[in-house]
Amino acid sequence: MRVILGSLVISFVTGAEGIGCRKAITCRPYIESRRLISPSKWIACALLAIGCATTPLAISQDMNGDTRKEDDAFLLLRDSVRRDDAAKTEFYAARLTDYAIPSYVDYYRLKSHFRDASTAEILDFLKRYDGQAIADRLRNDWLLELGRRREWALFDQQLPLFVLNDDTQVKCYALLSRLTKGQNVAEEARALLVYPPYYGDACNGLIASLAQTSQFSAEDLWTQVRLAGETNATGPARRIIMLLNGSDKKVAQAIDLPAIALAKGAGDTRADHEVFLIALGRTARTSVKLSVLALQKALPRLTAQEQAIGWANIALPASYVVAPETSDYWRRAHGAPLSIDQHQWRTRYALREGNWKLVRDCIAAMPASLRADPAWVYWQARAATALAGGTMPAEAQFLYQSIADRQDYYGLLAAEELGRTVSIPPPGAPVTQAEIAAMAANPGFQRALKFFNMRLRFEGTREWNWELRRMSDRELIAAAEFARQNHILDRMVYTSERTRVQADYTHRYPAPHDEIMQTHTRTLGLDRAWVYGLIRQESRFIMTAQSSAGASGLMQVMPSTGRWVAQKIGLTNFVQEMLTDVRTNILLGTTYMNMVLGSMDGSQVLATAAYNAGPGRLRSWRGALTKPMDATIFIESIPYAETRTYVKNVMANATWYAALFEGRPQSLKARLGTVTPKGYSDQEQQQATFSSR
Repeated sequence: MRVILGSLVISFVTGAEGIGCRKAITCRPYIESRRLISPSKWIACALLAIGCATTPLAISQDMNGDTRKEDDAFLLLRDSVRRDDAAKTEFYAARLTDYAIPSYVDYYRLKSHFRDASTAEILDFLKRYDGQAIADRLRNDWLLELGRRREWALFDQQLPLFVLNDDTQVKCYALLSRLTKGQNVAEEARALLVYPPYYGDACNGLIASLAQTSQFSAEDLWTQVRLAGETNATGPARRIIMLLNGSDKKVAQAIDLPAIALAKGAGDTRADHEVFLIALGRTARTSVKLSVLALQKALPRLTAQEQAIGWANIALPASYVVAPETSDYWRRAHGAPLSIDQHQWRTRYALREGNWKLVRDCIAAMPASLRADPAWVYWQARAATALAGGTMPAEAQFLYQSIADRQDYYGLLAAEELGRTVSIPPPGAPVTQAEIAAMAANPGFQRALKFFNMRLRFEGTREWNWELRRMSDRELIAAAEFARQNHILDRMVYTSERTRVQADYTHRYPAPHDEIMQTHTRTLGLDRAWVYGLIRQESRFIMTAQSSAGASGLMQVMPSTGRWVAQKIGLTNFVQEMLTDVRTNILLGTTYMNMVLGSMDGSQVLATAAYNAGPGRLRSWRGALTKPMDATIFIESIPYAETRTYVKNVMANATWYAALFEGRPQSLKARLGTVTPKGYSDQEQQQATFSSR
């Protein structure tokens, strides 16, 4: 009965939060946990929540007054703009004449009729709120509208005032504006146009104009078509192939129904060949063998370069699954124009094979911007050292030094190659109350806190981050402390990471709820630094964090995982809502980590990847190993980009936490160790780890 009633009550509490019943909200942790208070108190909380949710106006007036009513009206205003309901937008805006954040009321009011707004009206808004994050947001919106209208004079006037300048479509419009003035923008366009799913009307229009002015050749356009096929961007592929007099229906079929397109064969025209090559790559994602057979059959119809492109299109998905013939596919792809992903995966496969000469050559063939990425700087240095017989040449030393001051995964690895382990530097002078008071008086931070209190995390984060742009290290440390005092730990971490010389590592690597954590990690024999390293990556310590897949809480435990672990440990009263309780979340999360660690023979690298991608996928990836592998190479060749980044960050985090907890230098390389095939004995595993150092 209690569990059934609780499920109903939680929905009432959620409703109560939306209308301002704070007394009911304070009961939420008890209602969700089901077991932390007596039944009588639990029921009292439940009845309070139900009463609150059914009498919103009276409670809102009694407990929170006009402020909460205005917050409710603001939320409704925001939703009405998102629903494009101009009448309701005006209705709610009229009730917020004295709201605490007038800039956002005015922004939403203006957005409700933005396309019909006059230039004077927009300029008035930008003048009134000059220097605020919301003004830059509106300028972003306006630049997109000006670009759509091709009002280049006003666009060019406003573009230099766009501070963040982080919108791909605005950048495409900027190039299009210059193109209309006769400037050559082809090289900049090639550097920008690398991910078709983000193109939109602006970038598609830019490509069409580049083709019309002959700044993009047919080869440029075919490159874009192939890239759209590789990234599953059917819309851009259809638009671009029509510029080449190809069939948009055929290219759509090659992307969406590749097996059908493949069965039709290579055809006779260039367009038919390109569509066939796209279908090869798409089909190889589900069946490498089928794609290989189709390509072998079509070889007589294809030019030498088309054959190489076909093999490259097969080699990319073959690399993901570590197909046995992958190295041969990459060898046959020699001479093909490669995409960014193909460049990287050709190099990763060379790493897996230990072919350091090929690693060096693959990195040298990358575009300059990709070659400068810290990942490939690090691997270029590793290759130079390996080719020099293990003695670090001057080239490798220079490359390591260029990234060794970074505090991320590659920076730590490079520093360690230079003989520097991970140590916590001594803290500077503690911030004063006056410094913290200056942060509290910051209008942008005040807006951010208001939004965080309303659970508008996107708006709160935007306002917070905006204020950090010009701060000194000292100011950033004070801002991080202000975030800590207001329990916004994700902003504390982000703010602390922006310091350049000074740093407070308790801000960068916080350990909240440590008493609970130590209880569970000691019981399980689990590395506390590793657990905190994972939490820092999973949720940034936002207890209410919830992923699109439904993972909840500090440790982002999936409901199905929580239920399974609860059954294993005898937690019989588990319900999904308990995942937002700190104690329950840590209990289930650490227990699951320990289970996964055991199934992965104690490898933190494998267990971390399994926590993110699932144990089944890790068993498959590990099953492709035929011998021990340096963990850095295994991590670099994880097929999922999200999991690959996740593992790097968690392991770097864990190394910093260990240095903080233990008060002594730490080795990331030692923590990573060696990854071995399943079934290796302890002695073999230790020998493999020793030989990799």
